[in-house]
Amino acid sequence: MLKFRETSVVDPIADELLGEYFGMREHGMTSYRTFRPDPATFTPPEGVFLVAELDGAPVGCGGMRMLSPARGEIKHLWVRPAARGTGSGRALLLELERRAAGFGATEVVLDTNERLEAAQSLYRSSGYVDVEPYNDNPNATQWFRKHLPPDAERVF
Repeated sequence: MLKFRETSVVDPIADELLGEYFGMREHGMTSYRTFRPDPATFTPPEGVFLVAELDGAPVGCGGMRMLSPARGEIKHLWVRPAARGTGSGRALLLELERRAAGFGATEVVLDTNERLEAAQSLYRSSGYVDVEPYNDNPNATQWFRKHLPPDAERVF
């Protein structure tokens, strides 16, 4: 069973998952620049960071931070290769959207790189649409947005 644990980005398990995430990005993309997340950015009320655990084992992570009172941004969504195809990535994305709504967001945005085809497919099939760049992330080549339903669950 998949569960989500709220934690700090400096938690040893979160740090390990982020290290794997950045390592895969650096290996697969020339000139990739690693930006370790600021713990304060992913701490309520500014945001949240989650570790996904499948049957008790950590399989992925992701964060959500508020860019404005109505806009959340999803960052560092990643699932270990062994857990891909289990629905863990989609479930983690939905949980981050739910958390964004709980912080008052009416929309969420995210950026990705054109080489991450599986990520793009996940985002598009989850209702995200392409938008103009909203940040200057040097690793990003594509930007997405999703409007959250007005009745989205408010959890905080």
